[in-house]
Amino acid sequence: MALVLNEDQVQLKDAARTFIQDKAPVAALRKLRDSNDKDGFDRKLWKEMADLGWAGIIIPEEFGGFGFGYVGLGVVLEETGRTLLASPLISTALIGASAVMLGGTPAQKKEILPAIAAGNWLMALAHEERPRHNPYAITTKAKKADDGYILSGKKTFVLDGHVADQLIVVARTSGKSGAREGLTLFLVDRDAPGVKVTRTLMADSRNAANVKFTGVKLGDNAVLGNIDQGADILDAVLDRARIGLGAEMLGGIRESFERTVEYLKTRQQFGVLIGSFQALKHRTAEMFCEIELSVSVVLDGLIAIDENRDDIPQIASLVKARLNDTYFLVSNEALQMHGGIGMTDEFDIGLFMKRARICQASFGDSYFHRDRYALLEGY
Repeated sequence: MALVLNEDQVQLKDAARTFIQDKAPVAALRKLRDSNDKDGFDRKLWKEMADLGWAGIIIPEEFGGFGFGYVGLGVVLEETGRTLLASPLISTALIGASAVMLGGTPAQKKEILPAIAAGNWLMALAHEERPRHNPYAITTKAKKADDGYILSGKKTFVLDGHVADQLIVVARTSGKSGAREGLTLFLVDRDAPGVKVTRTLMADSRNAANVKFTGVKLGDNAVLGNIDQGADILDAVLDRARIGLGAEMLGGIRESFERTVEYLKTRQQFGVLIGSFQALKHRTAEMFCEIELSVSVVLDGLIAIDENRDDIPQIASLVKARLNDTYFLVSNEALQMHGGIGMTDEFDIGLFMKRARICQASFGDSYFHRDRYALLEGY
C-alpha cells in the first residue's frame, strides 16, 4: 500500500492551504483571543468552510455530504493545524458526524447529517469526567423513566460544548464506573432544561466547556445506538477523533518545524548564522526524521478508517502516541531554538507549544496509548 495522496486529495489539500492561509492565519486566533470572542470561532468563516464542503467531507452524498472520506478530512485538518484555526471541524464534522453515522437511526441520520453538512448544526461529545482520559470511567447516570430517561451528572473538557446545538452525552445506564458494559449515548439539546454549560478558557485558546446535567428529561428517541452497548460506538468515535486530531497536530508540527528552520537561516549570533552550528543541525535532523515517521502513520490511520480495517484501534493508538511525542519534541525544540524571544507572546511559536500540550492530553496521552496498544496486541 502506497502511503501517498491521490490527485484529488492533493488538490483538496492545496485548496485548503490557500483558503486557510488567506482567511484564517494565526493572527485570526490572536484576534479571537484578545477580543474575548463569545463563540471563540468565526461563524461567518465556518459557513464559508461549510459551503466549500468541508463540514460534510465524511458524510455520504445521500445526506448532503461530500463523501470524500477521512483522508479528505485529514488533509484539511492538517492545514487548520498550521494556523491553529479555531473551528468546529473536529467536534462536529469529525466527531459528531462520525457518531451519528455509526450509531444513528435512519431518522436521526436524515435529520442531523444534512444540517451538519450545511454548517447549520454544531455538535460536541460530552464524555470526559476526570483530569486524565479514561473512556469507561463514567459516573453520569441515565435512569429509566416511564416516558424515557432522567440524566444527571457532570462532564469536563467538552470540545466546543459552549456553542454546540446538541451534545452527545456518554452516560451509565447500568454497571459501575470503569466497566465497558452499561454505557449508553444520548443526544441532548444544549438548551434543554437542566443543562448548564460553562465555558472554559484553555491555554491554547481551544474552545471547551464544562457541562452539568441535573434531572434532564430525555425521550427514548434521544438514544444513539443501543442501550448499555454505547461503548461499541464510543470506541470507534474516539479512534476516529484520535486519528483526526493527529492530522491536525501534524499540521502544527510541520509549521513549527518550517518556521524554526527559516529562523535558523536568518538569525545571526557572533556574526554567523545560527543554522550553521553543528549541534543545531543535529537537533534539526532528528526533528525531520520524527516528522517523516509521523506523516506516514497519520496517513495510514486515515486510510485505515476509509478502508474499515480491523486494526483501526491499534493504528489510532499508534497515531496518537507518535504525534504526542513528535509535537512535544518539535514544539520544545522550536521554542528553544528561537531563544528568549520564543517565550514571548510577540512570536507565534509559543502558541504552537501551548496547542501541543492541550493536544497531548486530548483523547489520551502517550502513556495511555502505549498501554492500550500493548493490550490490544495481547501483551
